[in-house]
Amino acid sequence: MSNSSAPILHLTTAAVLFVLFSAASATDHIVGANKGWNPGINYTLWANNHTFYVGDLISFRYQKTQYNVFEVNKTGYDNCTMEGATGNWSSGKDFIPLNKAMRYYFICGTGGCFNGMKVSVLVHHLPSPPRSSMAVEHSSDGNTTQGGSGLVGVVLGVFLSFWLGLG
Repeated sequence: MSNSSAPILHLTTAAVLFVLFSAASATDHIVGANKGWNPGINYTLWANNHTFYVGDLISFRYQKTQYNVFEVNKTGYDNCTMEGATGNWSSGKDFIPLNKAMRYYFICGTGGCFNGMKVSVLVHHLPSPPRSSMAVEHSSDGNTTQGGSGLVGVVLGVFLSFWLGLG
């Protein structure tokens, strides 16, 4: 490799690492975890143990010949009907993006809803980013500290500086 192409390779690799770190912030919530989308599971308890943010995914895993997933409104959820259905899936491995901060309602449309196959999740806006990852905060006693969110930036910066031969 020539000396002139090395900086381009390093910058390209750094950009790829940045994209991977950014994409890693979305979470794929697998409904029911290892129990999947099946009758007799307390999905309210499952949902209450998760925090959902805009950009996350909710995934349903089930036998596609037996079950499915419908996104419905609150009335459809409460009554196990297709009322207000805005989406349906039946692949057995459904990945549904949670693109809005709102409450989502999902049910099984093959009758499983009456056996507990329904889940409601509240999706929150993403937390505000720190003022600046490079900002220095001053405590009341005059010491300077850097916020925990800046630690990833510092570690990444040190790694890249050594890797690029700047350190």
